[in-house]
Amino acid sequence: MAKLAVIGAGFGGLALAVRLQSAGHEVTLIEARDKPGGRAYVWEREGYTFDAGPTVVTDPACIEELFALSGRDMADYAELLPVQPFYRLFWEDGTTFDYTNDEDRLTQEIVKLNPADAAGYRRFLDYSGHVYREGYEKLGHEAFLDFRSMIAAAPALMRYEAFRSVYAMVSRYIEDERLRQAFSFHTLLVGGNPFTTSAIYALIHALEKRGGVWFPKGGTHALVRALAKLFEDLGGTILLGNAVSRLETEENRVSAVVLADGSRMRVDGAASNADVVHSYADLLKEHPRGRAAARALKRRRYSPSLFVMYFGVRKTYPDVPHHNILFGARYEELLAEIYGKGGRLPDDFSLYLHHPTATDPGLSPEGASTFYVLAPVPHRGHFKGDWDLLAKAYGDRILAALEERLLPGLRENIAVRHHFTPMDFERDLNAHQGSAFSLEPVLRQSAWFRVHNRDNEIGNLYFTGAGTHPGAGIPGVVGSAKATAKLMLADFA
Repeated sequence: MAKLAVIGAGFGGLALAVRLQSAGHEVTLIEARDKPGGRAYVWEREGYTFDAGPTVVTDPACIEELFALSGRDMADYAELLPVQPFYRLFWEDGTTFDYTNDEDRLTQEIVKLNPADAAGYRRFLDYSGHVYREGYEKLGHEAFLDFRSMIAAAPALMRYEAFRSVYAMVSRYIEDERLRQAFSFHTLLVGGNPFTTSAIYALIHALEKRGGVWFPKGGTHALVRALAKLFEDLGGTILLGNAVSRLETEENRVSAVVLADGSRMRVDGAASNADVVHSYADLLKEHPRGRAAARALKRRRYSPSLFVMYFGVRKTYPDVPHHNILFGARYEELLAEIYGKGGRLPDDFSLYLHHPTATDPGLSPEGASTFYVLAPVPHRGHFKGDWDLLAKAYGDRILAALEERLLPGLRENIAVRHHFTPMDFERDLNAHQGSAFSLEPVLRQSAWFRVHNRDNEIGNLYFTGAGTHPGAGIPGVVGSAKATAKLMLADFA
């Protein structure tokens, strides 16, 4: 039995800690904040419950598997509620599109916009199924530790034209520009620009179609609490409100974890679910490997940040579904500005509106609604404006747009409101440049080109989470934990 530390209690850290503890190791999960969850934090304000981050749960089987490792049933810890439609999409010309896995209903929605695209969509769905099998089922839970593993995967990746973008592949099958947006926006949910993200990420469409879209009763953080309870039921230890300040090493091995309160924990191995640049630059700054890896990582491309505003409303909106995408007048041009180096904040925006009380009314007072809205914005490396000064006015503009397009009477009925900006991602989550999703998921930063699940030089230092393979999103970080656990369980057998 090895004594192991996992740094960061987000979904990736929780999933890894559960796997290691289930296998009989002595695991301590260390979290700097007062609650587990990482980006999946939660706030409770005046009777309104606000999930901080991920709200779309797909592939519930990857979560259920964590409970099954110890013969437990997830249903005893958490309840998942189905969400339909998966998303409702809105364009400024008044067009709407309900995105669902009900084939007849989805076909009707496609035909409503362009009858000729019904057949093209079926071909795209077939393509998505192929890349799902190759990119997710076969490769999504495997660690790429050397270039040979990348070479072995290359034929399949090339066969499905991974060098093309998601938007390019969708456009091969779909004619209508609105439908091209409808079937390509998913990469934004994991930090990728559909115009530059590898076509392999089209697998997200098949992932949702096969596994559905779900929401935990009580909010996403209810699922975090369920995993934390499972871990503790297995005998694991969670330390909250006590950040890791550094990793001590002896030669090329992690020997101890030192916490902010000065306490020191001897370990046989450590895994970080923290931001990858922070892990190397700050936690490992006393080792040459940490300094060198941080320099290299800082030269990479990072996903944008987000402006997220949480607001409770003293009225209900029964016709507004759970997940809503409001496209602006621009698509490709706006994304080019958000992902590019222009050094400015675009004047316009596209929005994701989360309305959890559409599925679980218990997340707000009776007769009220809980919402959050997010706008992708440039990360701090591309736009250096002071969000502490900008946030109020930017949020006001978003609320005005929501009131005009979707939520009549919104502003006069807001009971509580707060926001989370790129500066908060940087301050609260140690996110490099305030990136919300870590490394941008372009082909040259995927699989072997991503941060490896085990460090190349420090043999008992491991990584999980959005910066590692396969990437961001709940299935991605839970998959990274599975890949990392395989390595650790073999190393500490």
